[in-house]
Amino acid sequence: MRIAIVNDLLMAVEALRRAVTSCPTHTVAWIARDGAEAVSKCESDRPDVILMDLIMPVMNGVEATRRIMAHSPCAILVVTATVEGNVSLVFEAMGHGALDAVNTPVLGANGNLSGARELLAKIESIGHLIGKSTSSATVVWKSGASRTPAAKGLLQNRMHLVVIGASTGGPTALAEILSQIPKDLPAAFVLIQHVDVQFATDFARWLDGRTQLHVRPAVPGCRPEPGTAWLAATNDHLLMAPDLTLDYSRDPVETFYRPSVDVFFKSAAACWPLTGIAALLTGMGRDGAEGLLRLRKAGWLTIAQDEQTSIVYGMPKAAKDLDAVDRVLPLPSIATAIVNHVLNQRPQSMKESIP
Repeated sequence: MRIAIVNDLLMAVEALRRAVTSCPTHTVAWIARDGAEAVSKCESDRPDVILMDLIMPVMNGVEATRRIMAHSPCAILVVTATVEGNVSLVFEAMGHGALDAVNTPVLGANGNLSGARELLAKIESIGHLIGKSTSSATVVWKSGASRTPAAKGLLQNRMHLVVIGASTGGPTALAEILSQIPKDLPAAFVLIQHVDVQFATDFARWLDGRTQLHVRPAVPGCRPEPGTAWLAATNDHLLMAPDLTLDYSRDPVETFYRPSVDVFFKSAAACWPLTGIAALLTGMGRDGAEGLLRLRKAGWLTIAQDEQTSIVYGMPKAAKDLDAVDRVLPLPSIATAIVNHVLNQRPQSMKESIP
């Protein structure tokens, strides 16, 4: 892949250059020293991937990401060494269309390079999303366990469950939806956003400051509860267990984006005993589409963000093409649809058993 580097620090540029060229299939397309230069270069020479720093002179990485995605869209990976104190910039850049974020590799005094493996793994994942890889992966969910007394209790309480999956552009989309949810809504939320583990806790805190709900990183053994939004918060896949607790799994290991929306949606379809609400937001690729179809077949209300308000109309389009969507809605209308459904529709027992 042709990869561009946007960074004003010479040492960081050299570390990134060495990391990129250590893989024989990657080349450096060009280097820009600030965001404005990156915008200009991208207009005339669009690379496969841009490694975008955040804090730069002239124009920062957030504004550069916004302008590139508006005029010369391509895959952008935020690569920064200055997350502390600027974590909101990571999620703002992702809200404008950056795919993910990772720490800048460090070039030591002895010439050794640390952090290159993590960077190259992110680039590889992006390669799958943009069609630069020929391999593929299918998410399979199997659950042979029977439902537990906790599930039977839910049949009496009829608690609503709302599950939301997002990727490119997802942070700001999630923030907009959650900001409109009243704190006393009788519903539990689970959020799956493609974000690296090193940013997940800060992302939960960032979302928590933008909603009346309690947004928390999901930990093994926690259970959906009203007023709380659990966020997938590791590089493993979040899933629902038969006892209705949340857990993490490395499997399926071949799934490129972690945590996977499909893995969680399919596990919810297999384990949650009631109908619920599922929304698939802006994002590149197809993750979540098959899981949304599984939930729709089980009687859930399924919602996809529309093309006009999506930063990247990939995941919602894939779901629509599969006939997995009950409603296609603009982003500002999704929270209202969720609230109205929770207040006016009582959850029902699942229509069918999902294998």
